[in-house]
Amino acid sequence: MAKDPVCGNEIDEEQARAQTSQTAHGASEVDPAQGTRIFHDGQWIYFCGLDCRTKFLASPATYLS
Repeated sequence: MAKDPVCGNEIDEEQARAQTSQTAHGASEVDPAQGTRIFHDGQWIYFCGLDCRTKFLASPATYLS
């Protein structure tokens, strides 16, 4: 399991990557309530939701030190 660097919650990586639907143009969508992720500095970082991801994106160095 991955750990959210903002709040410390454990994230099920499989669930965060699971496709839940598709956009009108056929792109895969996931449910952000099940976790979300970003690719940062050569690695995937997982978050419990959009709020933690937004906080991280505002100041990554704060949470990676």
